[in-house]
Amino acid sequence: MHIGMKIYYDLHTGNVILNTGERSGDVVQTTREQDFEVYSSLAERIPETVGMLELDYGAYAADRAEGGMITRIDLETMEPLFTYPDPVDPEAPQEPRPALSKQVEALEQETLLLKAQSGALSERADFVEDVIAEMAVQVYE
Repeated sequence: MHIGMKIYYDLHTGNVILNTGERSGDVVQTTREQDFEVYSSLAERIPETVGMLELDYGAYAADRAEGGMITRIDLETMEPLFTYPDPVDPEAPQEPRPALSKQVEALEQETLLLKAQSGALSERADFVEDVIAEMAVQVYE
């Protein structure tokens, strides 16, 4: 059995309180109430002030492999925000941002759109050049 991670976060700030991590093998899915009993970081909180985001097993694996840590939840989109270690200064604090994998996806989509637009503009320019050449031939005849 594979169980994805649960991210518990402060409902007012989005800051992560607890990441349960992924589990596999002979494991059992726990309830929110059980987690509040088992984890001290949750037990000391008022349950109504804590949100929970459940992720599928393997979600954001590439981001985590790159050293990304979920540190906040975007309260508008309900997407996890990551911090990644700075290769130059690993100790420097980082501002949470969307997952790099999501940013790459968005850039790939934008690249496809830009390529299509560029192709259409190129075809239009070729057409305009052909029209101008035909007009020039007729003017000089």
